[in-house]
Amino acid sequence: MNTHRESEIREQMTRHWLASENAIRAYIAGAVNSFTDREDLLQQVALTMARRFEEFDEGRPFLAWALWLAKSRIIDFYRSQGQQPQFLDDNLLDKYAEALAERQQAVPAQREALEHCLEELPDRSRALVRMKYHDGLKSDQIAEAIRSTPASVRVTLSRIRDALADCIKRRLASEAIE
Repeated sequence: MNTHRESEIREQMTRHWLASENAIRAYIAGAVNSFTDREDLLQQVALTMARRFEEFDEGRPFLAWALWLAKSRIIDFYRSQGQQPQFLDDNLLDKYAEALAERQQAVPAQREALEHCLEELPDRSRALVRMKYHDGLKSDQIAEAIRSTPASVRVTLSRIRDALADCIKRRLASEAIE
């Protein structure tokens, strides 16, 4: 394999891993109690994924494949410990993996809906959201900047959040119908 192709594959693998790592971590945490064992398993899954990435079918969701690898590592872990925990049911792990995969697939649609809804906000509201969530300012700092009271800023931000939540729900519902 040429160096350019290897670099592309490595980059693609890294993007997939970074997008899925938290879900894989949560999946492992649902099956293993010990923090150190969970971290070891996460590293094992990452190594297995790196070694076997060429087997990954780009036509299928990466997270489902990665969770299948995690499930295999979890089962191997318990076998190596000479344990067969009662809660470790294949169907339970599979259902958990499906739920995580579905949840992750919903994130891009939610982000797109949020971006659309933010664009629909009046300029002043969008500026308040930017100051609060992008710039990390506290209500009293925002109030000082816009010559208002902290209480007024908090109420306004609460109303903006409610409006955004309603807009996002409507947008996602309309996309589900289409």
